[in-house]
Amino acid sequence: MAATSEKIYLGGLARRLVLDGLLTEEAAHKHFDAANQQKKPFVTYLVEQKILDSQAITIAASEEFGVPTFDITSLNHEVIPRGLVDEKLIRKNHALPIFKRGNKLFVAVSDPTNLQALDEIKFQTRMNTEAILVAEDKLTKVIEVAMDEEDTSMDDLLDDDLDNIDFEDLSDKAPAEDIDSEIDDAPVVRFVNKILLDAIKKGASDIHFEPYEKKFRIRTRQDGILKEVASPPTNIANKLTSRIKVMSRMNISERRIPQDGRIKMALSKNRAIDFRVNTCPTLYGEKIVLRILDPTSAQVGIEHLGFDPVQQKHFLKAISKPYGMILVTGPTGSGKTVTLYTALNILNEPDINISTAEDPVEITVAGINQVNVNPKTGLTFAEALRAFLRQDPDIIMVGEIRDLETAEISVKAAQTGHLVLSTLHTNDAPQTLNRLNQMGIPPYNIASSVLLIMAQRLARKLCDKCKQEEELPADILVKEGYSEEDAKKLKPFKAVGCDDCVNGYKGRVGIFQVMPVTEAMEKLIISGCSTMEIEEQSINEGVLTLRESGLEKIKAGITSIEEINRITKD
Repeated sequence: MAATSEKIYLGGLARRLVLDGLLTEEAAHKHFDAANQQKKPFVTYLVEQKILDSQAITIAASEEFGVPTFDITSLNHEVIPRGLVDEKLIRKNHALPIFKRGNKLFVAVSDPTNLQALDEIKFQTRMNTEAILVAEDKLTKVIEVAMDEEDTSMDDLLDDDLDNIDFEDLSDKAPAEDIDSEIDDAPVVRFVNKILLDAIKKGASDIHFEPYEKKFRIRTRQDGILKEVASPPTNIANKLTSRIKVMSRMNISERRIPQDGRIKMALSKNRAIDFRVNTCPTLYGEKIVLRILDPTSAQVGIEHLGFDPVQQKHFLKAISKPYGMILVTGPTGSGKTVTLYTALNILNEPDINISTAEDPVEITVAGINQVNVNPKTGLTFAEALRAFLRQDPDIIMVGEIRDLETAEISVKAAQTGHLVLSTLHTNDAPQTLNRLNQMGIPPYNIASSVLLIMAQRLARKLCDKCKQEEELPADILVKEGYSEEDAKKLKPFKAVGCDDCVNGYKGRVGIFQVMPVTEAMEKLIISGCSTMEIEEQSINEGVLTLRESGLEKIKAGITSIEEINRITKD
């Protein structure tokens, strides 16, 4: 008699899914075996592999076992019991305690047959457990959020990985006894590491550590908006401050003057994140701000910056020129550096010599010669530029034109066969030409050297999963800047908010004013015209203002009217 392969008997939820016609018996056996091999709960495996919809599984399980279902996304996170169950146990069993009443603990699960999870939680807490059935995908998200919230408290930081994050060696800058005393305080080390990792995970650009009289607040800036993420006890404020100062090679005994430093965190063999650190003495201690510098942010590709086709054509045409000046303007945090490095990545070829001077270098790129300017030692932007011009450059990038000397050398470099890229702090493109003139650059030199000026802002993008159409009267849309014809047809979207976004927004996109300096504009510049005349000429040539560029993003459903109103003015 031929041997037959022995199949595991299907019981519980797997059997119910077969009876309901959601899975064939053969498929159920196959997926059940695969889940066991990967040491994952059966339901988790089905949802992760997109074999079945989590809601369909929840309905089938509820009908089979008579267990009540619950929409866990409506749960107030403040009622979740903290510290009762170890995080590893929650993640291993995919079960989250969500409410406690007396000696009974209600546990959210996606598979009510997972009795092992309930038993292990019951053993650890010494409490009676009762299962509450929730959708698998929603449970996964709530567990992540709950664990993040719990990890930013000082009470339960037991993850060994937080002790083993690789930072640059600090021994040459900080006294050994200071480092040892800080490292001995393991909870402080873990807490700081956790804050840094969480900020990177969420795509934050800055982290603020802020001491007040009766509170110590930690905030992160995500998509341009600050949000409080933790409020540790005030009695550990000095320890947290000292820890960060040691990590960034600062003098921890000096608390009266601002200091600058840097932290380098290795996330893997191929990826490291830099933090630019600054301290500032305040009434109740030192405020510390960390700017997160992620090299991958400059590798997004020009198509993801937010240019419309005409703007992208002008930008690519300008950077392909052998000489001249390209200027990017906008406030701090408007994405100027990423735009410039996107251009440099396009131009970075083995036969091109590229040099940059920055204060400080925010994004490191192989194949580009990058210099940190240091005014204290005499290495200013102007001195760096002079050195570059003696080193046979093809392309020069200056972090910022701040003074006449830097402006003059940049203009001369652009006139003598070099492509120069730089930034200025002005509100829009036409104002930049007058700003150079006010610095002391003669109009004929501006006209003969500047190829293109680009103003930019960053607008938050609406979340694709939850954005909703917004009914607005046509007269309101006309007041916002649309033509009457567009206003009648336009259906703008508004922010709503869901588990995948922050207040209805996810990610950011550039809003641009891309102004090529044409022959007609050169004549106006040489004649000593005003900013308004330059602006009028640019509009005649079809250049979109920042506001108009933003209105186009609303029309495309990328962002909302509220967001464009926040970042632009009429």
